[in-house]
Amino acid sequence: MFQHRARSRYVMAFLMFGLLALAVQVACGYRVGVGRADCTGPSVEITFMGYAQIAQRGAGIHLRQYARSFIIDDSSGDQNNRVVFVSVDAGMMGHAVKRDVLAVLQQKYGALYTDANVVISGTHTHSTPGGFLMYLLYDLTSLGFVSETFGALVHGIAQSIIRAHNNMADARLYVAETEVVDASINRSPSAYENNPAEERAQYRHNVDRTLVQLQIVGARDGRPLGAINWFAVHPTSMNNTNRLVSSDNVGLASVLLEQERNPGVLVGKGEFVGAFASSNLGDVSPNIKGPRCEKTGLPCDVLTSSCPSGAGACFASGPGGDMFESTEIIAGRLYRAASELLQEAGSGVARELRGPVRFVHQYVDMTVAEVMHLERHSGRLEQVRGCLPAMGYSFAAGTTDGPGAFDFQQGTITDNVLWNAVRDFIAEPTPDDKECQAPKPILLATGRARFPYDWQPKIVPTQLLMVGDLAIAAVPGEFTTMAGRRLRTAVARASVAAGGPELQVVVAGLSNMYSSYITTPEEYEVQRYEGASTLYGPHTLTIYLEQYRKLVQALTTGGNETLPPGPTPPYEDDKQISLTTGVIFDSHPLGKDFGDVKVHPAGEYGRGDTVTAVFIAGNPRNNLMHDKTFFTVEHQQTEGQDEAWTVVATDANWETRFRWERTSTILGFSDIEFSWTIGPATPPGKYRIRHFGNYRYILGGIYPYVGTTNTFNVK
Repeated sequence: MFQHRARSRYVMAFLMFGLLALAVQVACGYRVGVGRADCTGPSVEITFMGYAQIAQRGAGIHLRQYARSFIIDDSSGDQNNRVVFVSVDAGMMGHAVKRDVLAVLQQKYGALYTDANVVISGTHTHSTPGGFLMYLLYDLTSLGFVSETFGALVHGIAQSIIRAHNNMADARLYVAETEVVDASINRSPSAYENNPAEERAQYRHNVDRTLVQLQIVGARDGRPLGAINWFAVHPTSMNNTNRLVSSDNVGLASVLLEQERNPGVLVGKGEFVGAFASSNLGDVSPNIKGPRCEKTGLPCDVLTSSCPSGAGACFASGPGGDMFESTEIIAGRLYRAASELLQEAGSGVARELRGPVRFVHQYVDMTVAEVMHLERHSGRLEQVRGCLPAMGYSFAAGTTDGPGAFDFQQGTITDNVLWNAVRDFIAEPTPDDKECQAPKPILLATGRARFPYDWQPKIVPTQLLMVGDLAIAAVPGEFTTMAGRRLRTAVARASVAAGGPELQVVVAGLSNMYSSYITTPEEYEVQRYEGASTLYGPHTLTIYLEQYRKLVQALTTGGNETLPPGPTPPYEDDKQISLTTGVIFDSHPLGKDFGDVKVHPAGEYGRGDTVTAVFIAGNPRNNLMHDKTFFTVEHQQTEGQDEAWTVVATDANWETRFRWERTSTILGFSDIEFSWTIGPATPPGKYRIRHFGNYRYILGGIYPYVGTTNTFNVK
């Protein structure tokens, strides 16, 4: 009898424990993991991706690149109820990069992470190494494929997801919004103005100034674990004269938010992970002083962004006096807006997310896609199609953030016999191509060019993640302001029409693959840079809108399983060409050694001063120093035989910079100059700078070395 009662009490206790666990699971709702990893590419000798300036080759580091990963699981125990969002400090994302990241993950976790439930989004900084997209036009200025850039991204992104996977914990999710003013302007207002007046009247601004924040809060202690902030602005505060690796304004905003939440921890470390991810930034510039003629300071022509003869190029700049100050100001405005929202996490200001995690993904061949379209002028419903990729004349004009070469102008809708002859020598467009792309005059028929491999993609990934009633529309390019607004509206309406929830929709730009720009058909007519770079013709956006409606329908009726995967992008790894040479050898002057200090700091500095040191160095490409650093600033804590030093800054800090210079190509000599600007809160005391590097021996092998300066005092 006693045993029977004991067994009953045991069963009841077990049942109550199970019910309690279930209640906790329901209350918590989600299991979430956050992770961050260094993905900095080769910092020297490689052309940056973004401005297409072959002379803009890296010469050092100002801010390191990071991949920031967020895994969300709805705790149902079903592996298909898990999604991953990764924001990467890179120009954009490449299909092959994502493919190889998934290969790493699938070796560890089987089929847990796939094309369908993982989104990898580039922030679109224009100051990081290129050569990783495996399409000729995009890798051309990087002299082809750069394996070091590619490998750094694959390793860093995969590592950030692995860290997020290992940090899964019960969490609550909230969504909050705020407006950020004085951080963006529309760089193609004449194209925006061509959108219907009644549509423009629905919005206060010609850019989206709303910052949307997804907050991740610990379920038990309410402590913020991470945040994703989506805001539409180009990370082009650093202009095309910059030669230091930089994550630009949004990357610095991430660093500032993480430093606030991880006090006393070095940059790139700490539990809290905060990302500023790209959105519909296609026509949005951070250079809010607006475009001016380089030599006169007068406004540029609004339609063509050109200047009179002798007035120089048309550049946009600001709000600071130089690109570093502008980057810091824009980053500060984004950071403060996000910080204020995060301080209200769970307070009622933010809306809590509830409901299942779902996802859907499909590849689409944009060159054969056909959809129905309501023609604006006639009001008739007609069938429209996508075109083979092509770039227009205004593509070569560049933008006010980074003007192009020769004498091309934005807004060009006529062609030129000479440039057409050059175009036809490369790949000649057919009459059907010209008709399909009209009114775009074709400068490069990239869809016809196949030597030595595809110049631009034809097949693109489309993807939708849903967490409760928050939908993340991952798009493989740069949607303009109005194109993004139309996409958000289309997804939200399609959900309601299919019997689903009313959705809050975020556009996650530059995700999974890069296919240039996406404008509205009306903006396309004007043929500014963005319209000229809309690959698949005037109805590119029309096709995307219908495709994302289809994704919503599939989610509502059963998820990814109800939709065929679509055609797979071609495998062209074996065709890649690289004209970038590796490091052959390093050497040092006679009587010197690697790490020797050529220029020591002065003896004493005050706050606000800049400390500089120069070392005999090897090539930084010998070791990318992931999750490490090329140099440290160290503060002495104790003196004597057991003296101790604390690292207070690395090459990832805003206050530090390093520049590498090859002093003799023939002899293999090079120097590295490190600088550190002393902040206002730096404690007085004794400091030193240490340099960590690697040299390549001429007979083979890579070897480490360390250099240390004399100590100096900070007053």
